[in-house]
Amino acid sequence: MPLINLPTFAADMLADFETLGTLRVDTPVIQPAEPFLDMAGEDLRRRIFMTESETGKSLCLRPEFTIPVCLRHIETATGTPRRYSYLGEVFRQRREGANEFYQAGIEDLGETDVAGADARAISDAVAILKNRLPDAALSVTLGDQAVFEAVVAACGLPVGWQKRLIHAFGNIARIDTLLTRLATPQPVTGLSADIEALLSSGDDATLVAHLDETMEATGYSTNASRSPREIAARLKEKRALARIALDGRTLDLLREFLSLSVPLADAPAVLFRFAEKSGLTLDGALSRFDARVAALGNAGVDLSPITYRAAFGRPLDYYTGLVFEVTLAGSSAVLAGGGRFDRLMTLLGATTHIPAVGFALWLDRIEQAMSATGKAAR
Repeated sequence: MPLINLPTFAADMLADFETLGTLRVDTPVIQPAEPFLDMAGEDLRRRIFMTESETGKSLCLRPEFTIPVCLRHIETATGTPRRYSYLGEVFRQRREGANEFYQAGIEDLGETDVAGADARAISDAVAILKNRLPDAALSVTLGDQAVFEAVVAACGLPVGWQKRLIHAFGNIARIDTLLTRLATPQPVTGLSADIEALLSSGDDATLVAHLDETMEATGYSTNASRSPREIAARLKEKRALARIALDGRTLDLLREFLSLSVPLADAPAVLFRFAEKSGLTLDGALSRFDARVAALGNAGVDLSPITYRAAFGRPLDYYTGLVFEVTLAGSSAVLAGGGRFDRLMTLLGATTHIPAVGFALWLDRIEQAMSATGKAAR
């Protein structure tokens, strides 16, 4: 038996989805675990309910809908553009509230008008919430991973450091730790004297052979996810990155960018001024950002409750651009959240590039918000 009842307004929400031109899809509750473990992000990985098939294949209870909906699209060889909607249970450990709860949402696959699709995702999420909370003040927080990636690249950081920072986007504490390490490099510790000597010698072949022998002797090789050659490359990169120290100006620029928090209507001008003052070339990313803001205005979205925060991200690894969350003003409980995930379809096996954006709605939180604002569930 489910731990919660399906909210009484679920039928109305499905009617909203149909009005928005979506195709309702269902996905199995039991899912292959690998795509979530590889692509969903550390926060979600820690909270997945794992199980196994009779053949030993790793399975899990569905922790979210985006990956299953995308896999279904690929498996059915359906053309794009296509808008899918869903409503069903998801399962996450250590959640504030029930571990089994209902989500609904829309995944917009294959729309080449990126700015328009981004604006539509935000507009639809807000409109659906407004239908249930007509008198409530909503607050929207918006970030953009693509702008952060452009800033990091324009600062001239080594590729390895760019990857680390991008992977940590949205985790303010982790970003701060990484910037502190860039300001005061720390030597790599914990390596054996033999490994240290081989890394210093530059003799890659001998290093790989030594790692291979050690792994064989300890029995580690049978369970290793990386080969000796991959481990050697990782050690070399880690050692090289640990020696890099950025100049104070660049670190100050990164921290200044990450501190930006402004009304969305002002954000394009603020970002262009930042780029001009810093001397960073961000034209492509900022033009796309500006186009999205214009598309939101053209869609009739009220920009006044939307705040752009340069450091804002969401704890899922597959996002590539827009990220956003909607809450009641003054509350931290996320009612809707989503973003753009342009690389995910290819990573899941699509043979062509498929741009994608979507959002999810937390039905239990929406129901609680309706009760708190005196609006009975429809």
